[in-house]
Amino acid sequence: MVKPNLSSRLSRSSPSLVSCECILKPIRPKRFITKPVISILGIILNCGGGPRGSYIGGRYWGDPGAFHNGFKGLCSVFVTAAFAFAGTELVGLAAAETANPRKSLPTAVKQVFWRITLFYIVSLTIIGLLVPYTEPRLLDGSGSADAKASPFVIAINDAGIGGLDSVMNVVIMIAVLSVGNSSVYGSSRTLAALAEQRQAPRIFAYIDRKGRPLIAICLASVIGLLSYLAASSKAGEAFTWMLALSGLSSIFTWGSICLAHIRFRKGWRVQGHTLDELAFRSQPGVIGSWCGFIFNILVLVAQFWTGFAPVGYGDMTVAARIENFFSAYLAVPIVILFYIIYKFMYKTPFVRTHMMDLKSGVREFNLAEILAEERAEKAAWPAWKKAYKFFC
Repeated sequence: MVKPNLSSRLSRSSPSLVSCECILKPIRPKRFITKPVISILGIILNCGGGPRGSYIGGRYWGDPGAFHNGFKGLCSVFVTAAFAFAGTELVGLAAAETANPRKSLPTAVKQVFWRITLFYIVSLTIIGLLVPYTEPRLLDGSGSADAKASPFVIAINDAGIGGLDSVMNVVIMIAVLSVGNSSVYGSSRTLAALAEQRQAPRIFAYIDRKGRPLIAICLASVIGLLSYLAASSKAGEAFTWMLALSGLSSIFTWGSICLAHIRFRKGWRVQGHTLDELAFRSQPGVIGSWCGFIFNILVLVAQFWTGFAPVGYGDMTVAARIENFFSAYLAVPIVILFYIIYKFMYKTPFVRTHMMDLKSGVREFNLAEILAEERAEKAAWPAWKKAYKFFC
């Protein structure tokens, strides 16, 4: 008997499929729904739409300026930015459990791209217009429920809109719960996959009758209790070191994704396959993956620079500089160390393109028939739908 792979074991019941379809269907978690509302509100506040508001425009980009400490200051926030953008790769993780990834995955990937571009980038730009980086309430709040929760809350208070700041904090709390929900899903599936490949304790590969990796879910939920450190006196230090571990790890994740795509496409071509057989093709293709991989490497280089010689390092002690370096670059030596140890322990070879296993885990279907149906369906689309599907 052939042992079923992890995706088939996770996909054999409805609860698992429902959770995946919630990630891949057009309406994503609540935090994506709130972004347009926040962006519109930010534009109104910037134009002076509040009771006490006045036109702001680009005032704060001139004084005190848009980029604190110049290029090095920009590079110094790469870890925080990487941490904030992490999680969008869950679309690919959930694809293995969807009923029809050929239809779900293309739409999900394209719409996630537009959501990041429009809602994240636009929201960050609006925040920079509304609140200067010298605003003391950004960091010097006196309690856990004050305006330091969000720069948007600061802008709402300054505009004199009563009660809306509390509503905004509630929205942020709901978004955080949504992030926690998707994080438990993603981390438990990843841990189960690692255990299936014997890169983690085998107990985490256990899948119950309803298709849930229960042991992995329990561990992910227990680790979530670390959030209670926010109530301790060492909350700032704990956050700094957890950010050091998780921030750059997302850079490694995306760099690995880009490199894996490059290697996969080469192996796919070498082994005689065509691109028409793929369920989804990235629009920028291999060139886009090369650009992504190079930029991830540049981020690691820039982060090494800002960790080794941070802003104002001339006034820092040696101990402070060492602590700053590891708080900014801790993930890199850990990833490299684990990789080297694994290579030596298991003596795994570097797989050549013609030796890649491109068949394990592939679902059985009549490819020629499916491709013919898809071409006929797309040919019947009106022009507006073809244009929409190309971008979204």
